[in-house]
Amino acid sequence: MNSIRRIRFHRFGDADVMQSDVVEPSGPDAGQILVAVRAASVNPVDYKIRTGKYPAVKNDRLPYSPGRDVSGTVVSCGAQATRFKPGDEVFGIVDIHGGGYSEQVVLDERAVAPKPATLDHVHAAAIPLAGQTAWQGLFRHGGLQAGQSVLIHGGSGGVGHFAVQFAKARGARVLTTVSSDNVGFARSLGADEVIDYKTQRFEDVASELDMVFDLIDGETRERSWPLLKKGGNLVSTLTAPSQDKARQHGVRATRYTVEADGTELAEIAALVRDGAVRPHLQRSFPLASAAEAMAAVETGHTVGKIVLTVT
Repeated sequence: MNSIRRIRFHRFGDADVMQSDVVEPSGPDAGQILVAVRAASVNPVDYKIRTGKYPAVKNDRLPYSPGRDVSGTVVSCGAQATRFKPGDEVFGIVDIHGGGYSEQVVLDERAVAPKPATLDHVHAAAIPLAGQTAWQGLFRHGGLQAGQSVLIHGGSGGVGHFAVQFAKARGARVLTTVSSDNVGFARSLGADEVIDYKTQRFEDVASELDMVFDLIDGETRERSWPLLKKGGNLVSTLTAPSQDKARQHGVRATRYTVEADGTELAEIAALVRDGAVRPHLQRSFPLASAAEAMAAVETGHTVGKIVLTVT
């Protein structure tokens, strides 16, 4: 195999620890596929890992290549990987070993779905991790159904902008909090009530909610508990919600981590193909500018997604 470029860091730290290495690509194991990466998404988990603050990635994983979701073309398949063939265009989640910031990466076949034909690789790469995080939070953990109401905190970010669209496509009433600059964007996603958290108190707009999808934490979460109806559900990707407070308010509360699921990703792809959901790309960067791209996400003010273009 020819050598490939891979962005890695050999120690934890700030963005300046990122470097471009030339490495030998790994071949796929039995249930895996090797993908030539055309685009890789940049997610908050990437800089959390880089700083050494992500529990699942410690010194024994160094050197480490970030990148948890990609879009590209299948190069080869493991002996038991039968769903795809070389040349197929696919997108999916890379496991916690990372490697998406690379010219080639190995993925579990079960974590992958055919790329929507209506999207280029750059927009497709924006979907898997953030999209499935939103999907699983709303439906697998939140149990959100048509006719119910959900308040999504942070509806203009990577996960949030998918959550607004998924909830609307499911037939829910969607309220979301965003900053003043992003009110118009959130409305364009289909939110029924867009709350400018800089000028409005969301308590004045929301009440008797079936679900709160908390992508902000802190004071925002504390102010959200009383807005849930009895039996409602607060779901978050961040710190574990207090079970004591959940009991006090007669509601449920869950923290979760996304799981790769190619079948679920194919459901999301169908919504994209039908025009019900669209990934929003704030900006793309070349692979060599991965440190700059990560710094842009690290500001916490991303609208939609930032993606690396690889080939």
